[in-house]
Amino acid sequence: MNNLIPLIQEEALSAERRERLLPLVDYLRQKSSENAPIQLNFICTHNSRRSQFAQFWSAVWANHFGIAVNSFSGGTEATAVYSDVLNSLERFGFKVNRSSGSNPKHMVHLSNSNSIELFSKVFDDPSNPTQDFAAVMTCADADENCPFIPGCEARIALNYSDPKAFDNTPIQSSMYDARSWQIATELYHVYQTLQNEHHVG
Repeated sequence: MNNLIPLIQEEALSAERRERLLPLVDYLRQKSSENAPIQLNFICTHNSRRSQFAQFWSAVWANHFGIAVNSFSGGTEATAVYSDVLNSLERFGFKVNRSSGSNPKHMVHLSNSNSIELFSKVFDDPSNPTQDFAAVMTCADADENCPFIPGCEARIALNYSDPKAFDNTPIQSSMYDARSWQIATELYHVYQTLQNEHHVG
């Protein structure tokens, strides 16, 4: 993973995306200043692509920077993690232990000692927090169709384009990697900002 860091640091985020990320930075900053547990639930319609990428990369950077954040994901309905999400994480160098079934639970290794379980579920699944969390909406459909998320104390819209639009096309893999990379880059910026403030403080 360390070989990704220099590449991510060279990425320049647009002013519009930096502005879009500010509420998430502010939420993390506030919870950190209160020494309160930080819980993020990344929500998309099917919890199969973008919200899975976001949960994963949030966990990666929280682990990398040593910031205590618990990352979750959910949808308005449960389906299954799409195979090219896992393929993309493997292309970025992560080890994936895959399971089988209609909605399998996959283990993805963040480091030698840390891993994360990815599977599709609704946002209020028992494995997700029920209070004191931020609902981070990763797609416009979920944002529009979930006017109320019980228990959340903040609602943050990031909205990423769906790589599903490129399924079964010659550029499918590259578009999944592009979306994964965008989410990785933006969440790296969020966590790095928080870490830099801690060092200054």
